[in-house]
Amino acid sequence: MLPFELKVQDFVGQPSYAVGFVSALLDPERSTPAAVTGPNGKAAKKRYNVYRNNVTVSLINALTAAFPATQRITGTDFFRAMARFHLRATPPTSPLLFEYGRGFPDFIERYEYAQSMPWLADVARIERAWLDAYHAADAEPLPPLALASIAGERLADTVLTPHPATRIVRSHFPAITIFAANRSEDPVSRIEATEPEDALVTRPALEVIVRHLPSGGAVFLTHLIEGKPLGVAAAAALADYPAFDLPGNIAGMLAAGAFTTIHQGG
Repeated sequence: MLPFELKVQDFVGQPSYAVGFVSALLDPERSTPAAVTGPNGKAAKKRYNVYRNNVTVSLINALTAAFPATQRITGTDFFRAMARFHLRATPPTSPLLFEYGRGFPDFIERYEYAQSMPWLADVARIERAWLDAYHAADAEPLPPLALASIAGERLADTVLTPHPATRIVRSHFPAITIFAANRSEDPVSRIEATEPEDALVTRPALEVIVRHLPSGGAVFLTHLIEGKPLGVAAAAALADYPAFDLPGNIAGMLAAGAFTTIHQGG
């Protein structure tokens, strides 16, 4: 129960009141909405401020839970300040807290005080992909030899259905290495990696797995996830990286549990 009363009749036919109520919750500079009153119709400024603070803290805590590596990199104070700016600009649209923060990586990319860490947004994107994979529907992945029975002349037309948990995150930075180093509670040593890293995030069973894709692998898998035939995906990967290892990438995607079913394209 809210620690104040709402004049429900004031909201009927007046959507601006509802908008004002929500926007004021996330902006302490705004005054208490006139439609909010305490017992006996008295003003409820203090009660509303308590509720406003609880909402803000809850949303910041939701971001903290979703992006632990990002917070470890920035430090708690920096992260919570950044999260506060984000929630004021982007209020939640779902009642499910785990859904909140989907736009946080893009916000980090634009955030003035994070510009000295240009890889931070991609680390956050991997964390968001990890969370989405964790909550994705269960499905039985293809076995490692799933493509072995398909005739060679039909292999190029083969279309694969992605596992609900499969995600691709591309980065110009060593984002996977940075993510892995900061995801645990172990001390973080100096990171020597400098090359771009593309991530495959899957959950073939109970555990979410983040794999470093070889060159051309992200292009190959992205095309397959979009429903393109194997031949088209392989051609795109070869155009991106002429030394693309097709057999190795097929073996890797099947071992990762990235797809669930096979059918022939038209």
